Amino acid sequence: METGIKGKKERVIPYEQTAEYISSGLLPVFATPCMIQLMEETSRVSVEPFLSEGQSTVGTSVNIKHLASTFVGCKVVCESELVEIDRRRLVFYVKVYDEKELLGEGYHERFIIDNDRFIAKLEDKKRSMGI
Repeated sequence: METGIKGKKERVIPYEQTAEYISSGLLPVFATPCMIQLMEETSRVSVEPFLSEGQSTVGTSVNIKHLASTFVGCKVVCESELVEIDRRRLVFYVKVYDEKELLGEGYHERFIIDNDRFIAKLEDKKRSMGI
């Protein structure tokens, strides 16, 4: 895997992704948590073809600015670019825009994991909690 890998996803904003609907605000505008979800998904999908079998990535950090609002029914586009690799740590520059302007941008960090080891650690945690 090398830096420069790009991803792109488009979405038409449904009411269910508004701040009003998810209770992150009072208005029927594209919610910040939903914008971040789109950024994470775009980044994740962009590097999946470069992972070994049994690996995936998990999000560990977001540093995002939500710069402008948009509305239900509007098409938004998210673009990601892998800008840094440090062993298993991947850093993406991400941005989301509609047909008029940039809505949000920033950096998103993901880590490459081994799926089986990750799940095994969770199972150990559950057992230690008596669950």
